[in-house]
Amino acid sequence: MKPPVGACSLEGAAAPSVHVSPGALPRRRGTPLILPLLLLGLWQGASSLELWSSAVLPAPAAVGRALWGLAASGELFRHLGASFGRVLGGFALASALGCSLGFLLGRRPALGALCGGTLEFLRHVPPLALLPMLILWYGIGEGSKVAVIVLASFFPVFLNTLEGVTERDPRLEEVGRSLGLSEGEILRRIVLPEALPPVLVGLRLGLGYGWRSLIGAELIAAASGVGYLIQDAVALSRGDVVVAGILAMGGAGVALDALFAAVTERLVPWGGLRRSS
Repeated sequence: MKPPVGACSLEGAAAPSVHVSPGALPRRRGTPLILPLLLLGLWQGASSLELWSSAVLPAPAAVGRALWGLAASGELFRHLGASFGRVLGGFALASALGCSLGFLLGRRPALGALCGGTLEFLRHVPPLALLPMLILWYGIGEGSKVAVIVLASFFPVFLNTLEGVTERDPRLEEVGRSLGLSEGEILRRIVLPEALPPVLVGLRLGLGYGWRSLIGAELIAAASGVGYLIQDAVALSRGDVVVAGILAMGGAGVALDALFAAVTERLVPWGGLRRSS
């Protein structure tokens, strides 16, 4: 499987860098729990010794009670549902745009050279930097937050799609044309299967970027979602709820990533997301 694209020029040449696919760090069964349990023990020990004020970082027991209370009341799931809805909507739009443009520019190098400079400029503008402008355009409703997700998710999808299309073996297309395949058949039967693994990696990266950028947008302008839950807890000086929200955010992101990897592995076995994670 081709490595995911961290940085590449839009003319097709990849910049020399080290690429690591999501979840590619080596793991053994049971070992992922060692470090979290160790950190939890250190956290509990330091809290028991009162090395810092509970206002700075509450004890694990207080965070656990807050998390349980949010879950039991249904408030946590309501905010998670709002965040998930925004992420999935924005990610679907970013995926459609990124894959379409990646295939188009990958198959039309002249068009890629024309658009390359503009896209490179936009790639280096942080989505949250555009949030004030997006609020002016769309207000504080769903539009501004979905736009942030689209901007954050678009380039990982686009660049990996472009990489998958441009870094193909041209001899396969020559064989296809010698067999009388049309351009559409070559795209469907040769280019797409070969490009699919890096495209899937780009989609997985884009989903993670969208989730992280959404939380930032919700911290600034939202009336629901995990980011709003954390911001509201800060205003009320509820450090236990803040930490509970952060833990819920990380756990939900891990679950979303695992679900995406499981679904794509079942639908596209040669995509390699499970084998690379």
